[in-house]
Amino acid sequence: MAKAPSDLGAGAAENVVAMNPMVGLAREDLIGAVGVMLRETAGRPVKTLKHMKKFSGEVVKIVTNQSQLAPDPKDKRFLDPAFRMNPFYKAGMQYYLAVREGVAEWMDDLDFDEAERARASFVTGMILDSLAPTNSLVGNPSALKKAFETGGGSLIRGLQHAYEDITKNDGIVSQVDKRPFKVGENLATSPGAVVFRNEIMELIQYAPTTDQVWPVPLLIIPPQINKAYVNDLSPEKSIIRHLTTNGVQPFMVSWRNPTAEHRDWGLGAYVDALIEAIGVVCEISKSKTVNISGACSGGITAATLLSKLAAAGDARIASATLMVCVLDPQPDDSETGALVSKHGIEMARRRSAKAGVLDGASLSRTFAWLRPNDLVWNYVINNYLHGEDPPAFDVLFWNNDSTNLTAQLHSDYLDVYDTQPFRNPGQTELAGHLVDLTQVTQDLFVVAGVTDHITPWKACYRTTQLVGSPNVEFILSQAGHIQSLLNPPGNPKAKFFRSETRPAASVDEWLATQAKEQAGSWWPLWAQWLQDRSGKPKAAPRSLGSKAYPPGDPAPGLYVFD
Repeated sequence: MAKAPSDLGAGAAENVVAMNPMVGLAREDLIGAVGVMLRETAGRPVKTLKHMKKFSGEVVKIVTNQSQLAPDPKDKRFLDPAFRMNPFYKAGMQYYLAVREGVAEWMDDLDFDEAERARASFVTGMILDSLAPTNSLVGNPSALKKAFETGGGSLIRGLQHAYEDITKNDGIVSQVDKRPFKVGENLATSPGAVVFRNEIMELIQYAPTTDQVWPVPLLIIPPQINKAYVNDLSPEKSIIRHLTTNGVQPFMVSWRNPTAEHRDWGLGAYVDALIEAIGVVCEISKSKTVNISGACSGGITAATLLSKLAAAGDARIASATLMVCVLDPQPDDSETGALVSKHGIEMARRRSAKAGVLDGASLSRTFAWLRPNDLVWNYVINNYLHGEDPPAFDVLFWNNDSTNLTAQLHSDYLDVYDTQPFRNPGQTELAGHLVDLTQVTQDLFVVAGVTDHITPWKACYRTTQLVGSPNVEFILSQAGHIQSLLNPPGNPKAKFFRSETRPAASVDEWLATQAKEQAGSWWPLWAQWLQDRSGKPKAAPRSLGSKAYPPGDPAPGLYVFD
């Protein structure tokens, strides 16, 4: 029982390579780390000479074809046979690998504290990733073959792609071909209507597809960072369709994409909007309670909502689901957690305060450069050197449909990172109350992803210990950040881990003694969990909305197009 989850824990650690991009990186911190690195190098010449001697020896082996250096089998950059068969390309690859290995050993030998080491490693890693021979035409044999086969046509298309990215994509290399997708036509197509709208949000009610429904509805709280239609992406990946098929009545918030004029919308404003939405949902459904679900930053908002309603004695939430959400981020959650500093947090706060918003394009750029090989150079090679179109993938389309964060909401999220309000009950004011999740006693369903590099699963697990809920379900899905959410039945490789009792205080204990593997998607389990907390079935409503809140614009509403 314990072996497989433990193995997965090791795999997850290997894939945790990023931090929350909302915090950002202070260039002063990175420049300072480089300064420390240069000072250490100059002050300890013996160490430097030792590593230079070793590197020179490896170069001699490369020149004489005696080097045993080889890329990691998982490194897709060097899969072309030319890197094994052609002496020129093999030597170039081995020289690059020798530089990487030498720099890594040199960095390990320098006297840094952990923060300085992490920042210096990040800077040198970015530089070395950019210098990979495969990022240039002459150093990429597959690109040269493509150019020869197409008579230079691939290079012309690559230049066109580069020009379009510079002029139309804010200078960011395109990760997706957006042309095949249109929201409301082949994405976000579940029938429904906007039943309430205010300045900050739209509330969408979805039409039932069964004769009977469960009377307690579900209010879905999406992240403020991306558009809400991830919950209704394509028909085969739609959480909304799965819920309605199982008789659950879903309502979903669609946040407005804010501009600088909305700079003062903080977490308190978003929570107050949700409280208003709960009143609308209860009136329309004639239910005294609602279930709620929040993912990623929407989970932080949902947790704040739970705490605030508990403080007010408001019992209208029947149960809660928090997906891929970290409520108490720690520096050791990821390999780059040490990059974050008090100074970096304050610089990020000042930048968004000056602009009024944290720009969605800026957020995407920051995130991409935290994983440059996967999210930058991979597409440079495909789009520019090979002249291929980026993939037409609905998840990537949604992921690139980013939104802004208001300056105040960004500041509030930075406070969550800095002051840890959820980990210190009753000590920190947030959204107009002292945060205390120990007062939250509703049943809780927590979802995390084994290979999630944005919200590491062990960090998500800590949520199970923050709340006062006696009944907590923790699901560890065999997937990444988005794939953990979009996990429909039918994938023969899908599996997840759960325990039959409340998760143990220690994640290691949960792995060793409680976690059990189950095949398939966790969606059916969640639907049943919601049904068990939604009363007895009743006849489905014949129409959407109510007299007080009549249906308006069809789903997915208007704010999704901002």
